[in-house]
Amino acid sequence: MRIAMIGAGYVGLVSGACFSDFGHHVVCVDNDENKIAALNRGEMPIHEPGLAELVAGNVAQGRLAFVSDLKSAVSRADVVFIAVGTPSRRGDGHADLTYVHAAAREIARAVPETAVVVTKSTVPVGTGDEVERIIRDENPAATVAVVSNPEFLREGAAIRDFKHPDRIVIGTDDARARRVMAEIYRPLHLNGPPILFTDRRTAELTKYAANSFLATKIAFINEIADLAEKVGANVQEVARGIGLDNRIGQKFLHAGPGFGGSCFPKDAMALIKTGQDNESPLRIVETVIAVNDLRKRAMARKVANAFGGNLRGKSIAVLGVTFKPNTDDMRDAPSIPLITALQDMGADVRVFDPVGMEQARKVFENVTFCVDAYDCARGSHAVVIVTEWEQFRALDLKELASIMVCPVIVDLRNIYSPEEVTRNGFHYCGVGRPKASLAY
Repeated sequence: MRIAMIGAGYVGLVSGACFSDFGHHVVCVDNDENKIAALNRGEMPIHEPGLAELVAGNVAQGRLAFVSDLKSAVSRADVVFIAVGTPSRRGDGHADLTYVHAAAREIARAVPETAVVVTKSTVPVGTGDEVERIIRDENPAATVAVVSNPEFLREGAAIRDFKHPDRIVIGTDDARARRVMAEIYRPLHLNGPPILFTDRRTAELTKYAANSFLATKIAFINEIADLAEKVGANVQEVARGIGLDNRIGQKFLHAGPGFGGSCFPKDAMALIKTGQDNESPLRIVETVIAVNDLRKRAMARKVANAFGGNLRGKSIAVLGVTFKPNTDDMRDAPSIPLITALQDMGADVRVFDPVGMEQARKVFENVTFCVDAYDCARGSHAVVIVTEWEQFRALDLKELASIMVCPVIVDLRNIYSPEEVTRNGFHYCGVGRPKASLAY
């Protein structure tokens, strides 16, 4: 198949590279000429494990190319994917479909009459109808089928998720489009992952429902963590106890500083707005957003509590600023409100992240950027673990204690055993674990 992928951002780049690895011929299109030039030099615009190698291999084989000329790519395509951004619209939280609609107009002017146009961007229910209307208005002669094919990629594990998916959701009532999509995903289908064919609106709603449900699990276990601290229980054991029930499952039951990233906050808010517009309010999802926002702000108070509530003049080392490991993405990261609140409380903040430092410099002011975890901890009163990078899971605690002013660890991801940490002379504060009595 000849595929044109409109958008060379996270979804478009990963999807295009993986499709080309299946043997399809893929052209990724982006109107950012600097990004296209960098990709043609082999430079990735995002941090995603294995992506650079995957791209290089398929470029070398002639199956993957990067251009800024949409018309040339679309005019020769059997299938055109729309994979542009749909950020939250400023002011009201609706998904901003400006880029989707603009892409549809450009596609309509160049697309072959019988091509299949696929929306892979995360879009509200009914967007496929509007994309189809735009194409019909711009090019009445076209008989293209418009399909919804939402992505379910986790940053940091996107290539594996694409090649070994839990499910592939395809929304179309068009028999020809169904055959084309089945052929595109045939290499995966042979390995047995379920392909769910449904109508277009159901496919669009499925993506939002999935992310909002996962966000709900995170918000739920975080509230249970707060209760566990009050009553002297251990949230990790609670999570294991309920997660072993296969009706619930163990994933997304890890207490922490709240969810962030490019998907959960944005998609949950967009779903809320869709519910409001259709007089079907989603009270649970509304509460999830509120709980998560409060959660992020509360983490600074957890740090302050280790010092009797007073952080004035304290040096705090923050380890990890990206919203999760194995990515440089800081969108809606818990580190942002945490660091802002720490500064508001009078603390001096030191920061280190294995790959997120370039992005951190664009976000934070008046912080000290460090070269590694130990440099970050040197001279600090507390180390706060915000992102659970593997590099932070086996720190030399004795060395850490020797270079800190106060041996305090605030572990917002529960990656350390309290017993191990306290044996090395630290005051330990985790999430959802019985509170320690020692304070500095």
